[in-house]
Amino acid sequence: MVIEHIDSPADVKRLKREEIDVLASEIRELLVTTCAVNGGHLAPNLGVVELTLALHRVLDLPTDKLVWDVSHQTYVHKILTGRRDRFGTIRKGGGLSGFAMRSESPYDPFGAGHASTSVASALGMALARDLVGSDETVVAVLGDGALTGGLAYEALNNAGALRSPFIVILNDNEMSIAPNVGSIAAYLSVLRTKPFANFVRRTGKEMLKRLPLGTAAKRAIEGAEIGAMHFIGPSEKTAVIFEELGFRYIGPVDGHNYDVLVDALQTAKDFDRPVLLHVRTIKGKGYEPAERDSRMFHGIGANAFEPKNGGKKTGPPGRPKFSDVFADAMIAVAEKDPRVVGITAAMPDGTGLAKFAKRFPERYFDVGIAEAHAVCFAAGMASSGLRPVCAIYSTFLQRAYDQIVHDVVVQNLPVIFCMDRAGFVGDDGPTHMGLYDIAYLRTLPNMTLMAPRNEAELQPMLEHALSLNAPAGIRYPRGSTSGKHDEPLAPLVHGKAEVLRWGREVAILAYGTSVDIALDADVDGITVINARFAKPLDEALLLELERDHAYVITLEEHSLAGGFGSAVAEFVSDRGLNLRVERMGVPSVLVHHDSQDKQRALFGLTGEALGARVRQICAHDKTPAPVAR
Repeated sequence: MVIEHIDSPADVKRLKREEIDVLASEIRELLVTTCAVNGGHLAPNLGVVELTLALHRVLDLPTDKLVWDVSHQTYVHKILTGRRDRFGTIRKGGGLSGFAMRSESPYDPFGAGHASTSVASALGMALARDLVGSDETVVAVLGDGALTGGLAYEALNNAGALRSPFIVILNDNEMSIAPNVGSIAAYLSVLRTKPFANFVRRTGKEMLKRLPLGTAAKRAIEGAEIGAMHFIGPSEKTAVIFEELGFRYIGPVDGHNYDVLVDALQTAKDFDRPVLLHVRTIKGKGYEPAERDSRMFHGIGANAFEPKNGGKKTGPPGRPKFSDVFADAMIAVAEKDPRVVGITAAMPDGTGLAKFAKRFPERYFDVGIAEAHAVCFAAGMASSGLRPVCAIYSTFLQRAYDQIVHDVVVQNLPVIFCMDRAGFVGDDGPTHMGLYDIAYLRTLPNMTLMAPRNEAELQPMLEHALSLNAPAGIRYPRGSTSGKHDEPLAPLVHGKAEVLRWGREVAILAYGTSVDIALDADVDGITVINARFAKPLDEALLLELERDHAYVITLEEHSLAGGFGSAVAEFVSDRGLNLRVERMGVPSVLVHHDSQDKQRALFGLTGEALGARVRQICAHDKTPAPVAR
């Protein structure tokens, strides 16, 4: 097998032409068999096999810099850069990351996990190269979905002005996860149908270089060339946007034709200015099930399909996921209130809003990978009397923090943030952990924050949020709860917790699905409380606890710094209450990919660990938690 002899890009460079096609086939087979077991981003990686091989042939890695946007499509790159022998560990605890990580390999010069960052970071590398006087080639690879994000345009605009040579490869497969939306997607669809006559332009450039003209004259001719594009016809008009941004446009070229890709990359390297190479690929290429349904195979779960035919594996019916429950809750509230609209940022399936979109297509809005725009867009709707619900993963909502503050909170607008994937997310790693939303939202005036302890509590919280004439946030995790603690819910009252058990000495205040951990602790005679609200806190209950309790243990799947436990400790300290507060959550460390259960166990967020700590306290542990003062 060819793949067995590939341990570095230098090995790719030594291959005969016919061996490249064999290697591509072997890589695809490895991708399918590994992702069938481990899960992962299968379709995006199948689509970049030839492109990655061409990049490794043309570039001198790792001296040259190759930056991948989002970087979930770096599996092929990892296989070719000395990580093939560990590829079977991808997304497993202690194994390879499913994304690019600087700490993992010198071939990963820049880490990622969110979209639209590659052009900005590559431009920074290009400028650094210019300042130190080196001559390496810098390449950014971004998908067409990333062009729905504003950061990409900020970087393209700046790059055109700076004119530092580097290459931006637009990997155009007409998809992010779901089909791309917006006018840029429509623009690219026109561009795909009318390839640009780069040979003619390149020849003209060579002739221009030989003429004894000054810089001003050459720029004038270059400007006339762009003006001519407007006149010639649609095929040339479509490239104008990139040319006017200051890039030399090449393409579109077939992203699965290795020879064409190598030629185009060699050509792009020769320009003394930024180049945009437009590459057309097929998401899922070479594996028919993934080509047919790239949406399903974009990010597939472990042991979710049969590699031979792509058939979906079905286990016994389980509990509905929070995203499914949210979808039903959105439909229920929208049926009662015509002002309710749903907004997502390119995640209709992950958030559950795809189901809402089928029921209320005119009240559903996918704005693309543009979280800041989603929030400001929602604020505009709210200012005009609608009740927008922004369904955005906790980790992605971070990208819109200024809009949350400036456009929503300052104006006290009733925008609801439904934050899926709050807490541990398992095998996606540190860029996707939802461990900071309580901290970045609870400091904001007018904001109400809630978290359901189980799936049944989500709809009442959504209904309550809609009743407020102010912003609100609801956080819930990836997946579902165990179902072991589905006791009937007490009515939801603003700012009030739910007491599940009343005891003495030790009170456990659990936020969100951490209530399951508190009930799993199985210690008699203690108080267990479903906090429900991180803001406002149930201050009356905290004052009442002082009567019969000496200890309060807060429990949350969130960073300890600034989280729910911090809010409780601040209140206890400010009021001078005679309570010792111990906070259980995630310390200030990066949480790497593993299963959610193992991530919880790593930080003692299990019933067993909590029970052991409570028994220590009840036995008058000589080293109690410090007083929160």
